[in-house]
Amino acid sequence: MAVLSYREILPRTFSHRFGESPTATRVFNATLDGPTPTQDILNAIGIVHGSVHPEFTYLLCTSGDLNETGRFHAEITYSYEVPKEGTEDYDVNPLSRPDVWSFSTGGAQVPALTYYHGNGNADIRPLQNTAKEYIEGVTTLEAEVRATIAGNRSAFPLATAAAVTNTINNATFLGGAQYTWQCAGISGQQTTEVVNGAQVRYWQVSVELVYRASGWPLKLPNVGWNYLEGGQLKRAWVRDPDDPSTKVPSSTPRALDDNGNLKPEGQPAEILGAGAGLRVFPTVNFQTYFGTPPF
Repeated sequence: MAVLSYREILPRTFSHRFGESPTATRVFNATLDGPTPTQDILNAIGIVHGSVHPEFTYLLCTSGDLNETGRFHAEITYSYEVPKEGTEDYDVNPLSRPDVWSFSTGGAQVPALTYYHGNGNADIRPLQNTAKEYIEGVTTLEAEVRATIAGNRSAFPLATAAAVTNTINNATFLGGAQYTWQCAGISGQQTTEVVNGAQVRYWQVSVELVYRASGWPLKLPNVGWNYLEGGQLKRAWVRDPDDPSTKVPSSTPRALDDNGNLKPEGQPAEILGAGAGLRVFPTVNFQTYFGTPPF
């Protein structure tokens, strides 16, 4: 059986509420010479997912509803709207759609090693007691920016996920300096979509990146219970307050210099890694793996 003829029923509908995207519908009547397969009816009219509305070019066909009203008639309703991906990026094939970026902010606990002295934010000093010792166990909140990249892939990128999870950026990325972005992980799930009568199987993949302004290298004070002297490891000491000529084992870690020697008593401890911290995560080129938002 086949479609003998079809025509659009006027008027078309159009709806646009302030602050929301507009929608529209078109309705067709088809005359048949008998019971006809649904796909044959749709093919005869020729409107498919992604077809542009004849009046409003920013509206694309996103759904269709067919209702056979008898052996020789069918009514087809097409709905048009602005796709979430954006008109210029919309593609019927899910594997051709661009990745979608989203951002959120939050806080994370990190060791407190510095503080803002006085008014304003210009005078940053080490968080130490009056004996120039770091105060252990103190944490603070640091702002985090989380970027999520959602996209479709024909297969789950297992090798890439294993290679980039827990890595940090080797160069400036999204305005963040080297070592400030970390890939927290890649997840994915299988899904199926039917597009214009064809079944498409693919993976919905999500990548999570986390930004910290202070960076991801560990910030550790250069202190220890022991020190080096002449290449030999010795117990850190302080002078006995009751007998300054006598050395006694220190009850707290002592500040060390870059060669592992004891710094003079009262001298502040420095941060290991020349102040930048110790990098414990491997680096990769984030631009190569993740790209940047389309706008």
